[in-house]
Amino acid sequence: MKTLKHQTLVYDKDCPLCRAYTSGFVKTGMLDENGRLPYTELNTESCMLVHADRARNEIALIDHASKSVTYGIDSLLKVLGHSMPFIEKLGKTKPVYAVLKRLYSFISYNRKVIIPSAKNQTEAQCIPDFNLKYRIAYILFGGIITALVLFRYSQLMNYGRAILPFYIELFLAFGQIPFQWIVLRKENREIQFEYFGNLVTVSVFGSLLLTLGIIANTIINIPPEPHTLWFLITATIMFFEHLRRVELLQLPVKLCISWLSYRFLLLLAVVLYISITK
Repeated sequence: MKTLKHQTLVYDKDCPLCRAYTSGFVKTGMLDENGRLPYTELNTESCMLVHADRARNEIALIDHASKSVTYGIDSLLKVLGHSMPFIEKLGKTKPVYAVLKRLYSFISYNRKVIIPSAKNQTEAQCIPDFNLKYRIAYILFGGIITALVLFRYSQLMNYGRAILPFYIELFLAFGQIPFQWIVLRKENREIQFEYFGNLVTVSVFGSLLLTLGIIANTIINIPPEPHTLWFLITATIMFFEHLRRVELLQLPVKLCISWLSYRFLLLLAVVLYISITK
């Protein structure tokens, strides 16, 4: 790879994705050995160049030769384009650039609800601003994915027939948000939506685990009972992941009680629905 010299990416060290791709740039030779720097380690000289608030939302690329800085998707295209010019050329075309810019913002503004990190009061963390538009988009995306996977997986647990119609699965996937809001109603909007984003991530994580069962079933025909067992195991894993995130967010543990309560109510509703529709 052709090395882009005298350039430094300022990344979020608490974000596994940020660590992975910036490390990849250095290891593949796209950037030199000093080609990345954690946001929390910005020195005085770099701080004079970098817009600190913008760099929390969009990864900053410092050009030490020209003393200039690019941000976000432009930074990534510049690094990739130096070794593979066609990628930068394609990425800079208007329709592709518009999609990439929105996709980058979608991930960046939601990265702390996708993979949360413990709050640290001793250093300036690279935490993105709260963006309601992209948070709602993430919640909608995650809820739809969850409903689709649950609808398909329910067919595996019920001998090829879905337990609930898709529109009900969709309603239930989003129904926990107002249910949990009851516990969080006295918190401000930013805290509420930070939790809702984490709540959706837990559901998406569970959906990914259930997808393993769906994939396995395409390879070998598995009876409903093992699928039901895997569903229960997945729900247990989701509970502890939800608990972990609640503790990281320093929110009341009663959110976990309401999380369980909602699922018990769902179970009763499903049993009642099956008995009525038989």
